[in-house]
Amino acid sequence: MENFDIAAVKLSSAQIAWRVAQDLQDGSYVNLGIGFPEMVAKFQPTGRTITYHTENGVLGFGQAPVEGQEDWDLINAGKKAITINPGASFFHHADSFAMVRGGHLDLAVLGAYQVAQNGDLANWSVGAKGVPAVGGAMDLVHGAKRVAVMTDHVTKKGEPKLLAACTLPLTGVGCVTRVYTSLAVIDVVEGRFVLREKLPGITLAQLQAVTGAELQVDGDIAPLLVPEDL
Repeated sequence: MENFDIAAVKLSSAQIAWRVAQDLQDGSYVNLGIGFPEMVAKFQPTGRTITYHTENGVLGFGQAPVEGQEDWDLINAGKKAITINPGASFFHHADSFAMVRGGHLDLAVLGAYQVAQNGDLANWSVGAKGVPAVGGAMDLVHGAKRVAVMTDHVTKKGEPKLLAACTLPLTGVGCVTRVYTSLAVIDVVEGRFVLREKLPGITLAQLQAVTGAELQVDGDIAPLLVPEDL
């Protein structure tokens, strides 16, 4: 096992969000999970039209308002203030989940406590101290056409978050298609983790040492490059 200082090389939350944003498809309908994933909208590439959906009943919201100019009647599911783009719509919570369950979202971007190599996701409970229920995430992971996860590669204790099998309560089974971590970009393909990109400053052996399941290589591994000033 090769040792290295993850904290010295890993991407920041903003850098991970930037990398996720580069893969947003023009014209797509996207739900950004509460918390960390909400940052993705900030880095939407110029020239692409993305329609953002939030479970509490808004389609087509925009960037966060300037501090001090919030309208607290306009919030997302994480209770954060939003702005409204031209053509945006408001609707009942039940209609919002009908959109999710009806397969009308192209992508859901969520955080994670654990991801298994078969695509299982655990992102709502760490045990007795967790939140009381899974909430809308269980609908998103099976209603959206694709599910991407963005997360640190390891826990605060340095334990792998990408595993052979999840040990925490599941949000969804076999639902994750791509994982963006602080060290790499990894696809879930036929029950395997397939490495697509990694930080240039770490070796494959170092990355494998902090991953709880075998990383497969299919073709060239691209360098994971992001702006340094984020």
